[in-house]
Amino acid sequence: MISKSTEEYLKTMYILNKQKGMIRVTDIANKMKCSKPSVTKQLNILKENNLIKYQTYGEIELTKAGEEVAIRVLADYDILYILLHDVIGMNEETAEIEAVKIKSVISESALETISKYIKDEFGLNNLKCNFDIRNESCRMCAFKRKSGGSNEDVRN
Repeated sequence: MISKSTEEYLKTMYILNKQKGMIRVTDIANKMKCSKPSVTKQLNILKENNLIKYQTYGEIELTKAGEEVAIRVLADYDILYILLHDVIGMNEETAEIEAVKIKSVISESALETISKYIKDEFGLNNLKCNFDIRNESCRMCAFKRKSGGSNEDVRN
């Protein structure tokens, strides 16, 4: 079992890789608002757990296992964001911040209950785009479906 902090590092690295095509210590430190030595320490822990490939001052690469954890963490964050923003109407910026905070303390069982509710409420199990809450599919078609619009023209 990995810590919530470790999950956040993996999520950040996954996002940086998608955005920039590479992962650097400096970028991780800036994104997570922490020091480079803290990042390096965490990278060594991640490497020991076979979640990343990393050589000091070298390239950082998520392993398949590390990527799977990152995707799961992002999906969990999405569930919480949907709940806060689209279900209860919190503004976008606040929902993003609060979803991260909640994700760091919520139990797996509570998250699964929320996930089931969101899936059922938004009909996420039978969309034409094959939206899967644990994959990187778009959320927009789910909301169009909920509001009665068509999801046929929405691209992933």
